[in-house]
Formats: sequence, C-alpha cells, structure tokens
Amino acid sequence: MRDTVTIDAMQDNRDEAIRRAAQVLRDGGLVVFPTETVYGIGANALDPAAVAGIFAAKGRPRDNPLIAHIADLDALESLTSRVPPEALRLAEIFWPGPLTMVLPRSGLVPDAVTAGLDTVAVRMPSHPIAREIIRAAGLPVAAPSANTSGRPSPTRLEHCAEDLAGKVDLMVDGGPCAVGLESTVLSLAGEIPRLLRPGAVTLEELRAELGVVKMDPAVLHHLEEGAAASSPGMKYRHYAPRARVVLVHAGAGQFAQYVRTRAGEGVFALAFDEDMEGLGVPGVSYGPAGEPAAQARGLFAALRELDRLGARQVYARAPEMGGVGMAVYNRLVRAAGFREVRL
Repeated sequence: MRDTVTIDAMQDNRDEAIRRAAQVLRDGGLVVFPTETVYGIGANALDPAAVAGIFAAKGRPRDNPLIAHIADLDALESLTSRVPPEALRLAEIFWPGPLTMVLPRSGLVPDAVTAGLDTVAVRMPSHPIAREIIRAAGLPVAAPSANTSGRPSPTRLEHCAEDLAGKVDLMVDGGPCAVGLESTVLSLAGEIPRLLRPGAVTLEELRAELGVVKMDPAVLHHLEEGAAASSPGMKYRHYAPRARVVLVHAGAGQFAQYVRTRAGEGVFALAFDEDMEGLGVPGVSYGPAGEPAAQARGLFAALRELDRLGARQVYARAPEMGGVGMAVYNRLVRAAGFREVRL
C-alpha cells in the first residue's frame, strides 16, 4: 500500500499541488488529477515501468491502450510518426478539449501505452490544472480514468478515493468534472476517419468538419471475439455498478409500468428527474429528460449511488441517441453488458 497524499488544488494549495504532481510524475509515480471529462490516473507516458503502475493500480488488462495527454500542440509531433492535416484542423477547433485522436505512433512511445498497436491516442485536456501539471512535468502523461477497471468512472475526487486510495502517490482535487464522460476518440490512422468512442465532441460535429466519419461497430455492439481494442472503452465491460443492469428503451409511462411489475428487494430504477414519481421501486436520477449534457454529468455519480444504496437489479431508462446522447447511451449499454429491452 502506498501512502497516498491528497491536495486540494482549488484552495491556496494550487501551486503546491501542481509542483508536487509534476515531481511525482518525473520520479515515475502515479498521480490522480482532474480533467474536464473525468479524473485520470497519470504516469510518465515515456516510462514503461511507470505506465505499468497504472495497470496494476486499476487492475486493468494490458491489452487495453491508454491515452497520452499533452499540454501543448508541439508535443504532438514527438508522439506521432505522421500528423495528417485533418488532425491539425480538429486540434485547432476542439483542443484543448474532450477529443482524443488516434494517430500513427512514433518510436518514442512505449508499447505499454499503445498495447503494442502501431497507433497512439493523444489528447490535450481543457482543465487548467491538468494542463499545468503536464506542462510543469515536462512530459506527456498516460492517463486512463482513475477508478478500478470496469467500475463507473470518477467525476469527483471522492470517487477516486473509493477505488484507488493507497494505490497512488498523490491525488489532486480540482472539483467536479464539467463534462462527466470520457473524451470522444477518433481514429485518423486509416483512410477514413473512424469514431471509436463517442463523447462531448459529437459525431455530428466531426462530420461537419471532416465530411465522412464512420462509426465503429463496437460503439454500439460487442467488439468481435479476438479483435484488438484500438481505443480505451471498446473491449471490456466498463462503467458498471455492482448490480445487474438492464437498459430499457421506453417512454415514461411504459418504463414506469415495466419497472413496477418487477419490484422486489434490491430492485432500483435509473431514470430521469421527471420519472422519479410512480415507479414503485426506489429510483436514482441521472439528469433531466432531453438534456444529454446534464445526463452525461450525472451518470457516473448515479451509478455509484446505486452501489451505495445496495442495488442488486437496476432497470435504466435509455437516453435519446443523438449528439451527446450517443455517448450517454454508449456508457449505459456497456454498464448493462449489452442487456437491452425495447418496449
């Protein structure tokens, strides 16, 4: 067990938090830090031994690639063997921000980060504390979400502490995450851009800039048996509470009726603010109906709340699947292990 130190960077300790986090990263340690999407657990992306610590702390499979986080566009060239013009255009529009681009890797990036693939995933976060830590460290930071692998991602520091206290060297508190879901992942390594994971930068926005963008089948379905995961969040059960989750596609009245007939010990509903009355079972809301950005911010905290309440069976009302709603749906269907009911 490590002696995990926590610093609140929102108070007067901000400069100290950034200085200490940068030093831990340079020394090969692990730092939990805030981004605008979710909290990350970071290590020096150029140090295979440090990166191995991420997999050990999370219990993460080694064939699940990581994202290298940078603070300045100049760092992109050192991590990639080729930067296509489309990447520079998207960086100008969406960076810093919740977009990860998968590009041909350079020899500088160790296999530990890429899971042995010939590509590397790179992002420039918009959270100022994240960028200041990366810049102060003077190196790219490999960072998946700061949770036990498979669990709901953390959007507040207390979520990180639930899973990783004693497993990292430093935790930096930067307050609640503004977006609440992991970044959009777009591959630009092939002839046609391919959406690997939906997020706050939507498929519609990407198509407006690039024209044709294909959506990988693994966004909505199981990754094919034996296929390599080219992005985090594609291959394994993710984002899941301890309860068994079923995703229900239904209107408000249909959903309430469906859940009422399944009431019993440990049965909960995960639905919208407007659904909480008349369910016949305890309910947890993940946001207002028709507001996917708010649903994104509330989803992971709601999934952790279900654990706290002792839920054993959860019926989740599915969101609309356009725009950011696609990202919310992607997380929920994976939390449900692709168990779905359509009424």
